[in-house]
Amino acid sequence: MAANKQAIALGIKKFQPYFHAKLLCEKKGVIVCSSNYELYADLSSKMMQIIGRFAPHQHIYSIDESFLNFNHCQQSIPCLVQYAQELRKAVWKETRLPVCVGLGTTLTLAKLANHIAKKWPSYQGVCLLDNSQIKQQLFLQLTPGNVWGIGRKTTEKLLALGVDNVAKLVRLNLHEIRQNFDVELLRTIKELNGEVCKEWDETRADKQQIFSTRSVGQRIIDIDSLQQALAKHTAIAAAKARQQGSLCSTLMAFTANSPFDKHPRSFKIVKHFSATNSTCDLIKTINENIDALFETGIEYYKVGVGLLDLSNEQQQQFELFNERKSDHGLMKILDGINQKYGTDSARLASQGLDEKWAMRRQFLTPQYTTNWHHIPKIHC
Repeated sequence: MAANKQAIALGIKKFQPYFHAKLLCEKKGVIVCSSNYELYADLSSKMMQIIGRFAPHQHIYSIDESFLNFNHCQQSIPCLVQYAQELRKAVWKETRLPVCVGLGTTLTLAKLANHIAKKWPSYQGVCLLDNSQIKQQLFLQLTPGNVWGIGRKTTEKLLALGVDNVAKLVRLNLHEIRQNFDVELLRTIKELNGEVCKEWDETRADKQQIFSTRSVGQRIIDIDSLQQALAKHTAIAAAKARQQGSLCSTLMAFTANSPFDKHPRSFKIVKHFSATNSTCDLIKTINENIDALFETGIEYYKVGVGLLDLSNEQQQQFELFNERKSDHGLMKILDGINQKYGTDSARLASQGLDEKWAMRRQFLTPQYTTNWHHIPKIHC
């Protein structure tokens, strides 16, 4: 479970299974929602498009965080704080998502400013860290743990040295830092002092491995359902590989019951083949080896598929005696249909239709922006 401030104040603990807190949630009137990944992804995409209109360069850091670069255009913005307020208003008007904006001369300062904008209401959602005097006052009120890139262990180590606020952190002797900490902390301190040491990657490196795993909502006890679940995750991983233009030479699949069962069991296969990103070829590999992943009497709780040894599709090494595995045209049509009409609008028969094992989401809220059946109906 994840929990917001209001739920935590009522005694709900984060990261515990829902059934542990079910009675307390019902007693306190806590609203419980299942993870609505489709809605999150769509709203995130819309939000990022709006944010991207406000600067020539954008770097999407995560599903809910984005960096903007105002280099070479800052002179045309009379007031950065007012400009950031306009950004917040645009996102709220078009998506009804509240956002906070942090402004700084380095990535670390911008992240810290965002933290201040989020936590301190007096800033009204926007904080600019460009004045040394103001920075010094704020740094006295912030702990090292509030700084991007400083984890729990590093924070504890700093506290042991008497560094209990960011003002003391930025004054640390650089020679002492090199002796007691890694180079990342050194770069962070330099960034806090206004020296640019971190850059976002303009060309983000492709993933070297792609996995799709999930705990099932209903235990799997038969081989057909297990085969369908693995085919489903294979299709998800294959689509991700095609999206980044990668081919896979090694497939790994695993199945397991719960580690809390009386007799925990797990199974795994690793198969090597000619490079491919075809869902058909990869699911065929799963089907041919399904017997090695199933044992009668075991109630399977978790399944997963990993694509390893990924290579660039544009630099494929062909083999002299093996036929090229490629359904490029077919996969392009498959991806196009699913992108236009929704996930699994077109799928392989191996994935099945009735996913009884699918993740339980009994508290799922409507997917207003991605599902035709969930569009609000207005009766006049």
